Amino acid sequence: MGCYNSTIVDAPVDKVWATLRDFHDFSWCSDVVPQLEVVGDAGNTEVGAKRLLNGVFHETLVELDDEARLLRYSIDDGPEAVSKDKVKGYIGEVRAFGVTDDDSTFVLWTSSWESTRVEFRNSVIRFTELSWPHSRVILPPKLAVVGL
Repeated sequence: MGCYNSTIVDAPVDKVWATLRDFHDFSWCSDVVPQLEVVGDAGNTEVGAKRLLNGVFHETLVELDDEARLLRYSIDDGPEAVSKDKVKGYIGEVRAFGVTDDDSTFVLWTSSWESTRVEFRNSVIRFTELSWPHSRVILPPKLAVVGL
C-alpha cells in the first residue's frame, strides 16, 4: 500500500530543501503539525533521529541524502490507523527537485507500508494550504492517514 502527494513551491530548490531536511522542525507547516517533540539525543539531520508528531506519531529518520535531496523516515507507532499492530514497514519519502523553467521546486512525498488488517486503506481525501515564504504548499492533513 502507499500514498503519493506532490506540489510546486514557488522558491528555489536549495531554499526548500534546507527547510525540509530538518527532521526536528515543522514550523513551516504548523497548521498540520502543531506539536513536535524531539526524542533522544540524535541531531536533526542524523540518521536515527527521532520525533513525536502531535503527541501520537513516533517517527525515525532512516536516510538523508543532500545530493539527491531525499529524506526517508519510518513511522514506528501511532494512533490506531498506523499503530505498530496494524501497519508494518511504513516508510515515508520526501524529495525536492528544481524546476528549471521558473526556479521553483517540485516536492514529492510518497509512502509505502504493509497492512496487517484488510480494512486499513489509503484515503487521502483533501489537502490543506500552508504558508511558505513567498508561496503556497499543499500537504495532506494529518499526514494523509485515514481517521487521524
